[in-house]
Amino acid sequence: MNALVRRSAALCVLGALTTVLVGCSGDARPVPAERPPAASRSAPPTLAPGPQGLTPVFENGPRTHGRAVALTFDADMTAGQGPRAAAGERFDNPALVATLRRLKVPATFFMTGRWADEYPSQAADIGKDPLFEVANHSYSHYAFTGDCYGLPTVPPARMRADMERAFAAFRTAGVERSVPYFRFPGGCYDQRALRALAPGGVTAVQWDVVGGDAFATDPAAVARQVLDGVRPGSVVVLHCTRSAAPATERALRTIVPELRKRGYRFVRVSEQIGSAGARR
Repeated sequence: MNALVRRSAALCVLGALTTVLVGCSGDARPVPAERPPAASRSAPPTLAPGPQGLTPVFENGPRTHGRAVALTFDADMTAGQGPRAAAGERFDNPALVATLRRLKVPATFFMTGRWADEYPSQAADIGKDPLFEVANHSYSHYAFTGDCYGLPTVPPARMRADMERAFAAFRTAGVERSVPYFRFPGGCYDQRALRALAPGGVTAVQWDVVGGDAFATDPAAVARQVLDGVRPGSVVVLHCTRSAAPATERALRTIVPELRKRGYRFVRVSEQIGSAGARR
Protein backbone atom coordinates (compact mmCIF):
# COMPACT_ATOMS: atom_id res chain seq x y z
CA MET A 1 0.00 0.00 0.00
CA ASN A 2 2.75 2.42 -1.01
CA ALA A 3 0.70 4.75 -3.17
CA LEU A 4 -2.86 5.28 -2.01
CA VAL A 5 -4.19 6.20 -5.40
CA ARG A 6 -6.42 4.41 -7.79
CA ARG A 7 -4.64 1.98 -10.04
CA SER A 8 -4.54 2.48 -13.77
CA ALA A 9 -5.44 -1.16 -14.27
CA ALA A 10 -8.95 -0.33 -13.14
CA LEU A 11 -9.71 0.97 -16.62
CA CYS A 12 -10.46 -2.57 -17.72
CA VAL A 13 -12.93 -2.97 -14.87
CA LEU A 14 -14.99 0.03 -15.89
CA GLY A 15 -14.28 0.96 -19.48
CA ALA A 16 -17.78 2.32 -20.08
CA LEU A 17 -19.75 4.93 -18.25
CA THR A 18 -23.20 3.45 -18.53
CA THR A 19 -22.69 -0.30 -18.80
CA VAL A 20 -21.39 -2.28 -15.84
CA LEU A 21 -20.47 -5.88 -15.37
CA VAL A 22 -22.39 -8.17 -13.09
CA GLY A 23 -22.30 -11.57 -11.48
CA CYS A 24 -23.72 -14.86 -12.48
CA SER A 25 -24.82 -18.24 -11.29
CA GLY A 26 -25.46 -21.79 -12.38
CA ASP A 27 -27.13 -24.97 -11.30
CA ALA A 28 -24.66 -27.86 -11.57
CA ARG A 29 -22.85 -28.78 -8.34
CA PRO A 30 -19.88 -31.08 -8.89
CA VAL A 31 -17.71 -31.82 -5.87
CA PRO A 32 -14.74 -29.42 -5.96
CA ALA A 33 -11.24 -30.82 -6.13
CA GLU A 34 -9.25 -27.75 -5.06
CA ARG A 35 -10.58 -26.80 -1.64
CA PRO A 36 -8.82 -25.93 1.62
CA PRO A 37 -9.92 -27.65 4.84
CA ALA A 38 -13.31 -26.56 6.15
CA ALA A 39 -11.70 -25.01 9.23
CA SER A 40 -10.00 -22.40 7.05
CA ARG A 41 -13.41 -21.08 6.01
CA SER A 42 -14.68 -20.50 9.55
CA ALA A 43 -12.51 -17.44 10.19
CA PRO A 44 -11.46 -15.73 6.96
CA PRO A 45 -8.06 -14.09 7.37
CA THR A 46 -7.61 -10.35 7.05
CA LEU A 47 -4.57 -8.12 6.83
CA ALA A 48 -3.54 -5.92 9.73
CA PRO A 49 -4.46 -2.25 9.39
CA GLY A 50 -2.13 -0.14 7.33
CA PRO A 51 -0.29 3.02 8.37
CA GLN A 52 -2.39 5.30 10.61
CA GLY A 53 -4.96 2.53 10.95
CA LEU A 54 -6.10 2.73 7.33
CA THR A 55 -7.85 -0.17 5.62
CA PRO A 56 -5.13 -2.53 4.35
CA VAL A 57 -4.86 -3.19 0.60
CA PHE A 58 -4.03 -6.61 -0.86
CA GLU A 59 -2.91 -6.90 -4.49
CA ASN A 60 -1.34 -10.34 -4.80
CA GLY A 61 -0.25 -13.32 -2.77
CA PRO A 62 3.30 -14.43 -2.00
CA ARG A 63 5.44 -15.06 -5.05
CA THR A 64 7.48 -17.76 -3.31
CA HIS A 65 4.79 -20.02 -1.78
CA GLY A 66 4.20 -22.22 -4.80
CA ARG A 67 2.19 -21.53 -7.94
CA ALA A 68 -1.16 -20.34 -6.61
CA VAL A 69 -3.48 -18.03 -8.58
CA ALA A 70 -6.85 -16.55 -7.61
CA LEU A 71 -9.52 -15.95 -10.23
CA THR A 72 -11.93 -13.22 -9.15
CA PHE A 73 -15.19 -12.19 -10.82
CA ASP A 74 -16.82 -8.80 -10.30
CA ALA A 75 -20.60 -8.50 -10.11
CA ASP A 76 -20.93 -4.81 -10.90
CA MET A 77 -24.62 -3.94 -10.93
CA THR A 78 -25.21 -0.26 -10.07
CA ALA A 79 -27.98 1.08 -7.92
CA GLY A 80 -29.78 2.59 -10.91
CA GLN A 81 -29.85 -0.36 -13.28
CA GLY A 82 -33.03 -2.03 -12.12
CA PRO A 83 -35.02 -0.76 -15.13
CA ARG A 84 -32.57 -2.39 -17.50
CA ALA A 85 -32.97 -5.71 -15.75
CA ALA A 86 -36.74 -5.29 -15.76
CA ALA A 87 -36.62 -4.63 -19.49
CA GLY A 88 -34.97 -8.00 -20.05
CA GLU A 89 -31.24 -7.35 -19.99
CA ARG A 90 -29.57 -10.42 -18.51
CA PHE A 91 -26.98 -9.74 -15.88
CA ASP A 92 -26.09 -13.38 -15.30
CA ASN A 93 -24.04 -16.08 -16.96
CA PRO A 94 -24.97 -19.56 -15.72
CA ALA A 95 -22.62 -21.14 -18.24
CA LEU A 96 -19.60 -19.46 -16.67
CA VAL A 97 -20.36 -20.67 -13.15
CA ALA A 98 -21.20 -24.11 -14.50
CA THR A 99 -17.78 -24.17 -16.19
CA LEU A 100 -16.05 -23.25 -12.94
CA ARG A 101 -17.90 -26.07 -11.24
CA ARG A 102 -17.23 -28.56 -14.00
CA LEU A 103 -13.51 -27.72 -13.97
CA LYS A 104 -13.50 -27.62 -10.14
CA VAL A 105 -12.02 -24.13 -9.93
CA PRO A 106 -12.29 -22.20 -6.65
CA ALA A 107 -13.13 -18.54 -7.20
CA THR A 108 -13.97 -15.35 -5.35
CA PHE A 109 -16.99 -13.29 -6.46
CA PHE A 110 -16.95 -9.58 -5.64
CA MET A 111 -20.67 -8.84 -5.63
CA THR A 112 -22.58 -5.59 -5.26
CA GLY A 113 -25.47 -5.56 -2.84
CA ARG A 114 -27.69 -4.21 -5.57
CA TRP A 115 -27.00 -7.31 -7.64
CA ALA A 116 -27.84 -9.54 -4.66
CA ASP A 117 -31.15 -7.67 -4.29
CA GLU A 118 -31.95 -8.20 -7.96
CA TYR A 119 -30.94 -11.86 -8.09
CA PRO A 120 -31.21 -13.25 -4.56
CA SER A 121 -31.53 -16.88 -5.60
CA GLN A 122 -28.41 -16.67 -7.73
CA ALA A 123 -26.50 -14.85 -4.99
CA ALA A 124 -27.50 -17.57 -2.52
CA ASP A 125 -26.55 -20.29 -5.01
CA ILE A 126 -23.03 -18.91 -5.33
CA GLY A 127 -22.80 -18.24 -1.60
CA LYS A 128 -23.80 -21.78 -0.63
CA ASP A 129 -21.26 -23.49 -2.86
CA PRO A 130 -18.09 -24.43 -0.91
CA LEU A 131 -16.12 -23.94 -4.12
CA PHE A 132 -16.74 -20.18 -4.01
CA GLU A 133 -16.68 -17.23 -1.65
CA VAL A 134 -18.61 -13.95 -1.87
CA ALA A 135 -16.87 -10.67 -1.15
CA ASN A 136 -18.13 -7.08 -1.05
CA HIS A 137 -18.07 -4.79 -4.08
CA SER A 138 -20.15 -2.04 -2.40
CA TYR A 139 -23.92 -1.80 -2.48
CA SER A 140 -24.36 0.80 -5.19
CA HIS A 141 -21.24 0.41 -7.34
CA TYR A 142 -20.80 4.17 -7.02
CA ALA A 143 -17.22 5.45 -6.84
CA PHE A 144 -15.40 6.05 -3.56
CA THR A 145 -13.30 8.81 -5.14
CA GLY A 146 -14.00 11.61 -7.57
CA ASP A 147 -13.26 11.26 -11.27
CA CYS A 148 -13.62 7.47 -11.43
CA TYR A 149 -14.62 6.71 -15.02
CA GLY A 150 -17.79 8.75 -14.83
CA LEU A 151 -19.35 6.85 -11.94
CA PRO A 152 -21.55 8.71 -9.47
CA THR A 153 -19.77 9.11 -6.15
CA VAL A 154 -20.55 8.04 -2.60
CA PRO A 155 -20.15 10.89 -0.09
CA PRO A 156 -17.42 10.15 2.46
CA ALA A 157 -19.96 10.08 5.27
CA ARG A 158 -21.86 7.28 3.50
CA MET A 159 -18.95 5.07 2.38
CA ARG A 160 -19.01 2.68 5.32
CA ALA A 161 -22.80 2.51 5.25
CA ASP A 162 -22.74 1.63 1.55
CA MET A 163 -20.34 -1.23 2.25
CA GLU A 164 -22.36 -2.50 5.22
CA ARG A 165 -25.58 -2.33 3.20
CA ALA A 166 -24.04 -4.78 0.74
CA PHE A 167 -23.25 -7.26 3.51
CA ALA A 168 -26.85 -6.89 4.72
CA ALA A 169 -28.10 -7.62 1.19
CA PHE A 170 -26.00 -10.79 1.11
CA ARG A 171 -27.56 -11.98 4.38
CA THR A 172 -31.05 -11.23 3.13
CA ALA A 173 -30.39 -13.15 -0.08
CA GLY A 174 -29.18 -16.19 1.87
CA VAL A 175 -25.47 -15.98 1.11
CA GLU A 176 -23.92 -18.37 3.61
CA ARG A 177 -20.25 -17.53 3.23
CA SER A 178 -19.38 -13.89 2.72
CA VAL A 179 -15.82 -12.87 3.49
CA PRO A 180 -14.54 -9.56 4.90
CA TYR A 181 -12.97 -8.35 1.68
CA PHE A 182 -13.90 -5.22 -0.26
CA ARG A 183 -13.17 -4.23 -3.84
CA PHE A 184 -13.59 -0.57 -4.68
CA PRO A 185 -15.86 0.14 -7.66
CA GLY A 186 -13.65 0.93 -10.61
CA GLY A 187 -10.63 0.06 -8.47
CA CYS A 188 -10.58 3.72 -7.38
CA TYR A 189 -9.55 4.59 -3.83
CA ASP A 190 -7.59 7.13 -1.85
CA GLN A 191 -6.66 7.77 1.79
CA ARG A 192 -10.07 9.20 2.60
CA ALA A 193 -11.80 6.05 1.33
CA LEU A 194 -9.39 3.77 3.19
CA ARG A 195 -9.97 5.76 6.36
CA ALA A 196 -13.75 5.63 5.98
CA LEU A 197 -13.84 1.83 5.69
CA ALA A 198 -11.28 1.11 8.41
CA PRO A 199 -13.84 0.69 11.24
CA GLY A 200 -15.49 -2.08 9.19
CA GLY A 201 -12.46 -4.34 9.57
CA VAL A 202 -12.26 -5.32 5.90
CA THR A 203 -9.25 -5.89 3.68
CA ALA A 204 -9.41 -4.06 0.35
CA VAL A 205 -8.59 -6.41 -2.52
CA GLN A 206 -7.20 -5.16 -5.82
CA TRP A 207 -5.38 -7.31 -8.42
CA ASP A 208 -2.18 -7.63 -10.40
CA VAL A 209 -3.60 -9.17 -13.61
CA VAL A 210 -6.34 -7.49 -15.64
CA GLY A 211 -8.25 -10.12 -17.62
CA GLY A 212 -9.25 -7.68 -20.33
CA ASP A 213 -12.64 -9.37 -20.75
CA ALA A 214 -14.73 -6.21 -20.38
CA PHE A 215 -16.65 -5.88 -23.64
CA ALA A 216 -14.25 -8.31 -25.31
CA THR A 217 -15.61 -10.64 -27.97
CA ASP A 218 -12.49 -12.70 -28.67
CA PRO A 219 -11.98 -15.42 -26.02
CA ALA A 220 -8.51 -16.20 -27.37
CA ALA A 221 -7.40 -12.62 -26.73
CA VAL A 222 -8.76 -12.71 -23.17
CA ALA A 223 -7.05 -16.03 -22.49
CA ARG A 224 -3.78 -14.75 -23.92
CA GLN A 225 -3.84 -11.63 -21.76
CA VAL A 226 -4.43 -13.65 -18.60
CA LEU A 227 -1.85 -16.29 -19.44
CA ASP A 228 0.76 -13.66 -20.30
CA GLY A 229 0.20 -11.84 -17.01
CA VAL A 230 -0.10 -14.56 -14.38
CA ARG A 231 2.74 -15.12 -11.95
CA PRO A 232 2.80 -17.09 -8.68
CA GLY A 233 0.46 -15.37 -6.24
CA SER A 234 -1.48 -13.44 -8.90
CA VAL A 235 -5.00 -12.12 -8.42
CA VAL A 236 -6.84 -11.99 -11.77
CA VAL A 237 -9.82 -9.68 -12.21
CA LEU A 238 -12.50 -10.96 -14.61
CA HIS A 239 -16.24 -10.52 -15.07
CA CYS A 240 -19.24 -12.75 -15.65
CA THR A 241 -22.13 -11.23 -17.54
CA ARG A 242 -23.70 -12.27 -20.80
CA SER A 243 -24.16 -8.74 -22.08
CA ALA A 244 -20.85 -7.07 -21.29
CA ALA A 245 -18.28 -9.87 -21.02
CA PRO A 246 -19.50 -12.45 -23.51
CA ALA A 247 -16.12 -14.07 -24.12
CA THR A 248 -15.15 -14.87 -20.54
CA GLU A 249 -16.67 -18.32 -20.21
CA ARG A 250 -15.04 -19.52 -23.41
CA ALA A 251 -11.73 -17.97 -22.35
CA LEU A 252 -11.84 -19.97 -19.11
CA ARG A 253 -11.86 -23.19 -21.10
CA THR A 254 -8.37 -22.24 -22.28
CA ILE A 255 -7.07 -20.44 -19.18
CA VAL A 256 -7.79 -23.15 -16.64
CA PRO A 257 -6.20 -26.18 -18.34
CA GLU A 258 -3.22 -24.16 -19.55
CA LEU A 259 -2.43 -22.78 -16.10
CA ARG A 260 -2.76 -26.24 -14.62
CA LYS A 261 -0.38 -27.53 -17.28
CA ARG A 262 2.09 -24.88 -16.11
CA GLY A 263 1.84 -26.16 -12.55
CA TYR A 264 -0.58 -23.59 -11.12
CA ARG A 265 -3.32 -24.39 -8.66
CA PHE A 266 -6.42 -22.27 -8.18
CA VAL A 267 -7.29 -20.77 -4.79
CA ARG A 268 -9.72 -18.30 -3.35
CA VAL A 269 -8.48 -14.89 -2.23
CA SER A 270 -8.90 -15.94 1.41
CA GLU A 271 -6.21 -18.59 0.96
CA GLN A 272 -3.83 -16.08 -0.59
CA ILE A 273 -4.37 -13.59 2.23
CA GLY A 274 -3.82 -16.37 4.75
CA SER A 275 -0.57 -17.32 3.01
CA ALA A 276 0.58 -13.72 3.25
CA GLY A 277 0.74 -14.03 7.03
CA ALA A 278 -2.61 -12.42 7.73
CA ARG A 279 -4.36 -12.46 11.08
CA ARG A 280 -7.52 -14.46 11.82
